[in-house]
Amino acid sequence: MSVMSPPSAKARLVKPGVVEERPMRNPDASSRAVMTRRGWWLVALNFLIPGSAQVLAGNRRLGRFGIGATLLMWVLLVIAVLFALLAPTAGLSVVTSAWLPDWLALLRPLPLLLAQGLLIGYAVLWGVLTIDTLRLVRLVKTGRGARFGIALVAIGLMVVASGTAAYAATTLGAVRSTISTVFGASGPTVAPSEGYYNILLLGADSGEGRDSMRFDSISVVSVNAETGATTITGIPRDMPNFPFAEGPLQDRYPDGHEGHADPTCGWGSGINQLRTEVEVCEDGKTLYPDAEAQGSEPGIEATKDAAEGILGIEIPYYVFVDMHGFAALVDALGGVDITVTERLPKGGGPSYPGEPAEDWAIGWIEPGAQHMDGDTAQWYARSRYTTSDFDRMRRQRELQEAILAQFTPQVVLTRFQDVATAGADLVKTDLPQSFIPTLVDLGLKAKEQPVQTIELTPAEGIDEFNPDYAYIADLVQTTLHPPTPTPEG
Repeated sequence: MSVMSPPSAKARLVKPGVVEERPMRNPDASSRAVMTRRGWWLVALNFLIPGSAQVLAGNRRLGRFGIGATLLMWVLLVIAVLFALLAPTAGLSVVTSAWLPDWLALLRPLPLLLAQGLLIGYAVLWGVLTIDTLRLVRLVKTGRGARFGIALVAIGLMVVASGTAAYAATTLGAVRSTISTVFGASGPTVAPSEGYYNILLLGADSGEGRDSMRFDSISVVSVNAETGATTITGIPRDMPNFPFAEGPLQDRYPDGHEGHADPTCGWGSGINQLRTEVEVCEDGKTLYPDAEAQGSEPGIEATKDAAEGILGIEIPYYVFVDMHGFAALVDALGGVDITVTERLPKGGGPSYPGEPAEDWAIGWIEPGAQHMDGDTAQWYARSRYTTSDFDRMRRQRELQEAILAQFTPQVVLTRFQDVATAGADLVKTDLPQSFIPTLVDLGLKAKEQPVQTIELTPAEGIDEFNPDYAYIADLVQTTLHPPTPTPEG
């Protein structure tokens, strides 16, 4: 009785039963129909579960790596979505490393940098797996028409997957760059004062024809630390003889600001002359030696002290917006909707007193509902030669509210790159990076509520030439802390 030798490995591979059981790895290459179906399946699997095509038909080690990377990506994505939906503030704390102490502030960009690196890695991995999948498909064995379709679909899906990862990586890079450019890397997070975070908001017009940069838009944003309710108090730029909070200028002007004897140091005692006075005609670094180290300037700190003295509240932070670059932010947001109540000229103003606006205006903003681009919005905020400074304050407040209304998740997601670039170019602040999660959380709460405004103008019973600062402080306190209603009413 003869003993049959076991079939060779080559014989085992060509057995019909094996071909039928493992058509992905050992297909019937002589059948174009089989190879075409296999090709479509491999391309689909490579897109749905990157690495699975290699596990079934190619290098299993590469395939396992691809599947492992895919699973890790989905786990991280699910965790990110859960944080975004259930605990956005905690998620931002992790992403921005707000929990790190100041002496480790240089490490705060690390989470975003790691996430950016992972996304770039995924983009490259999907490209490699797609190219390898096309090799496994063996296009020359597929149907004549199908081979082009398979190749085009595979490349298209690779562009979608890798392109999405690359775009996300670029967006994270913009986030990281904007945070490091706009916000201070370190600095204390100040506790709310009497239940509010108060931030000095400054708008400076440094355009052509100005002899110096002055804070022509001065307001204080007060955000309730619990509810996010926001109150904006507008301070007239020419408000005179104002008191200062405790500090170097209160020592110099114990009875209120008197202005400077040298006309090159300012045109009067108005609050918007402080920057020129402190930084041009005084040794601002002596008055405020720690300003620059804390991400501020002597002129800004002097204006903070003045705003605190006027309103009677503590103002630890500032945000400076360069009005000369303001148009870029409005354009990045897709414009703003404003209802114009009176015809306003565009232009730098008359060359001599009494000159008709028609002689110098470079254009006009007509009354009615308008969707303004950046240039029009900038002139709407600046125009004052045919109206009063109080009208201009009202228009600036309208623009602030309109811009806040435009900061919807949809707008920010679709225009993020433009918004981030514009913000980095025109915004400066001493808000620390550790304050970002709290700021975003309050911003989300504030979106659900109307913005309240206080204008320190004659309309509020304030004498523009001789303001009653005790009355102003009382008005601010009453607005921020309204009396609790009693059962008797």
